[in-house]
Amino acid sequence: MKAIKETGNHLLAALDPNDSVGIIDSYFPEADFFTEFERFDRHVEKLRRSGTSIDYVSICSPNYLHDAHCRFGLRIGANVICEKPLCLNPWNVDALQEIEKEYPGKIYNILQLRLHPSVIALKKKIEESPKDKIYDIDLQYFTSRGKWYHISWKGDQSKSGGIATNIGIHFFDMLLWIFGAVKKSEVFEYSKSKASGYLSLERANVNWILSVDYQNIPVHIRETGTRTYRSLTIENEEFEFSGGFTDLHTKSYEEILNGKGFGVGEVKQAVDLVSTIRQKTLT
Repeated sequence: MKAIKETGNHLLAALDPNDSVGIIDSYFPEADFFTEFERFDRHVEKLRRSGTSIDYVSICSPNYLHDAHCRFGLRIGANVICEKPLCLNPWNVDALQEIEKEYPGKIYNILQLRLHPSVIALKKKIEESPKDKIYDIDLQYFTSRGKWYHISWKGDQSKSGGIATNIGIHFFDMLLWIFGAVKKSEVFEYSKSKASGYLSLERANVNWILSVDYQNIPVHIRETGTRTYRSLTIENEEFEFSGGFTDLHTKSYEEILNGKGFGVGEVKQAVDLVSTIRQKTLT
């Protein structure tokens, strides 16, 4: 809602099965609101037939519903802006690419790390380095969550895709975008709260670990009262990108409105990777 408002646009109608959404008043108090999809769909169709076009459908629903809601957006003649992950499996990506051809609208995915100034600078640095250089990388991302997390849909792998999908996909997308395609993937540990593994990319070897458990955050970080720890080291040198996140959603919307958003094809590699990680844990 902040990104919609800051780009000078309006929220016409919103759908959420939970009605504890008073935050809407801070942005669009006049927006129509629905808790049932059928009534929302009826309202949207009424707007369309009365000549009030909906230009964009913004999707921030549970992950397993994203591709269905993308299809809904296309069917009403709108463009779609979808939060990560676009969908849970690579075959869902293929299906969206096919259906997108049947409608005038386009599907865009929010990949805000690609717009982070430090990440853009790193990509440029790697592109200008010797092509045969293989980098050693360690990624640690600990973002603690309370007990609610595992009770909600986020804790249900069939709905969220699991920790690598729900927590890690932005970072995996960033690494693939900068260091190239996956050559090999290994999973060392995988649970509801924590996952770790190894990636061999075209230009990097990556050891990664993700966690939503507060106890995994280093003690000296916890002592500062911080509940998130993000560390990316490249060749034993810390890559700093802790700041600069505040306005990336608005920046993402600006890029999309200017015709420069990240389309369906952009996300295929990352979705394929997290799906593979998930499947390795089921065998």
